[in-house]
Amino acid sequence: MPRYSFVLLDADNTLFDFDKAEERSLRQVLTAYGLPADDGAVARYHRINAELWARQDAGEITRDYLVVERFAALLCAPGCSGDPQTLNQAYVEHLSQCADMLPGAVRFCRRLSPHCTLAIVTNGIASSQRRRFERSPLKGVIPYLFISEELGFHKPQREYFEAVCATLGIADRRQAVVVGDNLGSDILGGLNAGIDTIWFNPSHLPRRPEISPQFEVDSFDVLEQLLLP
Repeated sequence: MPRYSFVLLDADNTLFDFDKAEERSLRQVLTAYGLPADDGAVARYHRINAELWARQDAGEITRDYLVVERFAALLCAPGCSGDPQTLNQAYVEHLSQCADMLPGAVRFCRRLSPHCTLAIVTNGIASSQRRRFERSPLKGVIPYLFISEELGFHKPQREYFEAVCATLGIADRRQAVVVGDNLGSDILGGLNAGIDTIWFNPSHLPRRPEISPQFEVDSFDVLEQLLLP
């Protein structure tokens, strides 16, 4: 018997290798528009993007502002010029073509799917996430894809997970669990909604004392053992 009847899985850096897709797409776009695409430029973009997503998770800025502002801030570097909206559109288009999976993710989902209902819960951009999902081996394995842009709420908002639970018919939230790599959106979101959480932490990042997941795992093998005891 599975530990939970419903497993709500984050997409990026939980199932999909977003870091790999992001770097490849970013370098392609910067190069195409004659901008620096060296390691320093990529690292600067990562810092800017992470800070903006943290502000979005906290409700300080909107997603529409975030996706343009990250390139506007990047273009503030000496010798850089361009239209941030155009850069973002090109970046999203490149990213939409990337369906790289983390090693072991597909096998894990295929082993789990006969035993419980699987759903992807993501804050990603709808057009990009749907195209990536369609290209991935998970299309025939995971029947549900919930994207913040389409729901009108984002993780960690309680309303996001309430909409997911309503669609899936989860009356007793003790039957569900959220699995994700991000403490501030995945884990906090599950906790806000009264759903158990599993922090997927293969990089062994330090915990945040104010956010306490029910479980922490560092591999798909350990995750499978936890969900299928």
